[in-house]
Amino acid sequence: MIPFNDVTPYNDMPYTQFVETCQSCTKCALHSGRTNVVVGHGPVPCNLMIIGEAPGEQEDLQGLPFIGKSGQMLTKILESVGINRETDAYIANTVKCRPPQNRTPLAAEMDACKPYLIRQIQLVQPKVMILLGSPALKTILEEMTAISQVRGKWYQASVNYMEAPLYIIPMFHPSYLLRNHSKEKGSPKWLTWQDAQEVKQALEFYCI
Repeated sequence: MIPFNDVTPYNDMPYTQFVETCQSCTKCALHSGRTNVVVGHGPVPCNLMIIGEAPGEQEDLQGLPFIGKSGQMLTKILESVGINRETDAYIANTVKCRPPQNRTPLAAEMDACKPYLIRQIQLVQPKVMILLGSPALKTILEEMTAISQVRGKWYQASVNYMEAPLYIIPMFHPSYLLRNHSKEKGSPKWLTWQDAQEVKQALEFYCI
C-alpha cells in the first residue's frame, strides 16, 4: 500500500499551485506526447475519490478525466446509486498524461506520478476511495492479485487527515464493462452494480 502520509515535494502547496505544478511536469517520457495534463476533477476536499488508469484521447484533448465512453459508463454506475459525479466525487488517474495508443501505463510512469497522487489524496481527503482497474490497484494497494479476485473487497488505510481509516474498494474499470455486455447475475456488470451499492452505503455510514 502506498504511504498515504508521506511528505512529498508538494506538501506545502495549496490545490491550485499543485495543479499548476502538475501541468508543467516533465518527469517521464509521457509528457512529450500529451496535449493536456489531466490532473483531476471534482470538489476539494471530497468524501469520495475515484482513481482510474490513465487519460485517453478525449481526456487528453480536453484535460478532464473520464469523459469518453468509459466516463459515460462511470457516470451511469454512479447515478445508479444516487452519486452525482460532479458534486459527490473527485476523479483522478494513476498517471496524468496519456500513454501512446492508450496502452497501459508502465511501472516507471506510474512511479513518476506517485508523489503527485499521494499529495492529491492528501488534498482531497477522501473517506472512501474506488480503484478502477489493475493499474490503480497496483499503484495504491501495491496488490499484484488480479482485479477479478479482489474487486468488491474492502481495504483500510491509516491517514493523518482523519481519525477513522480510509476505506478502499477495487472495482472493474468501465472500459472492461464496455467489452462485457451481459447483465446476468455474476457478470462483471452485475458485480459492479453490487459494488456501487456498497460504496453508497459506506458513504452514508462513514460520512454522516
